[in-house]
Amino acid sequence: MRFSQKIAIVTGGSTGIGKETIAKLNNEKAKVYNFDVVEVEDSNSIFIKCDVSNYTQVQDAVKKVFEKEGKVDVLFANAGVHLFANIEETSIDEFEKILSINIKGIYYILKEVIPIMKEQNKGSILLMGSDQSFVGKGKSSAYGMTKGAIGQLTKSTAIDYADYNIKVNCICPGTIDTPLLDKAINSFQSLTGMANEEIKTLLEEAQPIKRIAQPSEIANVACYLLSDENSFMTGALVPVDGGYSCQ
Repeated sequence: MRFSQKIAIVTGGSTGIGKETIAKLNNEKAKVYNFDVVEVEDSNSIFIKCDVSNYTQVQDAVKKVFEKEGKVDVLFANAGVHLFANIEETSIDEFEKILSINIKGIYYILKEVIPIMKEQNKGSILLMGSDQSFVGKGKSSAYGMTKGAIGQLTKSTAIDYADYNIKVNCICPGTIDTPLLDKAINSFQSLTGMANEEIKTLLEEAQPIKRIAQPSEIANVACYLLSDENSFMTGALVPVDGGYSCQ
């Protein structure tokens, strides 16, 4: 088992890609802590309520894990939110929220976990990017900006901590069947009046593979990137998008 005896933290692990990744980590014998604001019944992980946009809560959550386990081997900074809007349609409150969760939330968890991994002289970190870490999309000014920033954060952090045997990579999913996609489709529907099924068909046709991915497909790649099998990849932005960003 690739994660036997490993201690893992996954942020935003109560739904979607985070939930599927936790299940796979647990299946491979990792002990997983889920940092999320939404508690769900899940025997695959230990839940710690944590708003990643609140630095004090992140500090406290990581401290709880370290005091109990004495180490952190794996971190998947997955928590994030989506916003379908251009600049004029984005309120300042929405802008502040997406920055706080998508960028500050990742920065905060890195700031607390990296010193632990540095002391261990080993660790594996995965940040949640997007196909929008590579390409632009309409009505995605704030969201796309955050995912572009995460790509650069990945590269810089990988360079800074390579000497400490800490790998830092970024997984960049495309259109995935998650609650975030449902919200985006509903937003598009309210703006255009198109039926939800028609919108889904358009999304499927936009992918060279001609379908929307399942969260488990992203989790498979995430677990590889977090595992010791990934022995020589760091600072990489890895598209898992059905070919969308190569067009």
